Amino acid sequence: MAKNDYTADELKSDLQSGAREAADTARAKGEQIADKAQDLANTARDKVNEAAGNARELGHEYAEAARDEARRLYRAGERRAGEVREYAEEYYDEMSDMVRRNPAQALGIAAGVGFLVGLILARR
Repeated sequence: MAKNDYTADELKSDLQSGAREAADTARAKGEQIADKAQDLANTARDKVNEAAGNARELGHEYAEAARDEARRLYRAGERRAGEVREYAEEYYDEMSDMVRRNPAQALGIAAGVGFLVGLILARR
């Protein structure tokens, strides 16, 4: 049999050396992984900030377009209201003239309309 000259202290020293090497390797790999994770986090943050900036720009564009459309609709509504007011004034003047020319007929029509409205409201 061959004699083993390997002592317990040498074995212990070799194991400690191997453990240190394994710990150093693990630490180095851990640092590499941490650096890569930090790079990925920075990239993700940059992309999120870019997307948020794009969303803000689009929001401002859409808001401005909505304001422009609201202004356009408001002006169109004012124009239509002016037209309706003019027509109402014309018809009011015509009705006033008709009532002055035929007061008895206007009174009869008003009484008939009042009677019909009363019937309709009484049924409810």
